[in-house]
Amino acid sequence: MSKYKYIREAAYEANMQLPKLGLVLFTFGNVSEADRDLGVFAIKPSGVPYNELSPGKMIIVDFDGEVVKGNLRPSSDTLTHAVLYKHWEQIGGICHTHSAHATAWAQSQRDIPIFGTTHADYNTVDIPCAPPMNDEMIKGNYEYETGFQILNCFKEKHLDYQEVEMILVGNHAPFTWGKNAAKAVHNSAVLEFIAQIAFMTEKINPDAPRLKDALVRKHYERKHGPDSYYGQ
Repeated sequence: MSKYKYIREAAYEANMQLPKLGLVLFTFGNVSEADRDLGVFAIKPSGVPYNELSPGKMIIVDFDGEVVKGNLRPSSDTLTHAVLYKHWEQIGGICHTHSAHATAWAQSQRDIPIFGTTHADYNTVDIPCAPPMNDEMIKGNYEYETGFQILNCFKEKHLDYQEVEMILVGNHAPFTWGKNAAKAVHNSAVLEFIAQIAFMTEKINPDAPRLKDALVRKHYERKHGPDSYYGQ
């Protein structure tokens, strides 16, 4: 049995969720699953339609972005994944989509305000939007620099990547992550829904107030706090 079998299967299953959840059009997206012990991750091959994927087509890449195993070219976003895995050692899965509402917020270069309890169930802060990449970074290794665009935003905003598992990349699109690929996809679906209802909120009431702090803490902590009681 191949030592990469598990992460290839996990990456495949996660990628197949993207079209099912309506998070991608054509091949606009990718998910990866990491094996920290082996120092590699499995990621979707570039430009291959979802109905043509299989676990064996997932590409194995190390945390420097070098292909370890696979006959196809890995996703064009592979170096972004590699940078995040290398610097954020507690994540095991990454998802990138161009889902409509989250991408619209990214194109608007705006953080998504925390308007309601749905948002607070996952984050206690606005969902951050990283500033558009500067010209020098664009001229360099673009996908590699995208990773640092994300890292720099979290550093500047003093955010913890283990608490905030999602970001909008200005003028680009969302990235999410989690303990594994399945959780990263879950976070992408949540982000898209939050982006949609925030957009609708502002259309209904352009002066809608932000959620008050007491409700922010209550809804976050009932799911994620030391005395959480949501779920079985």
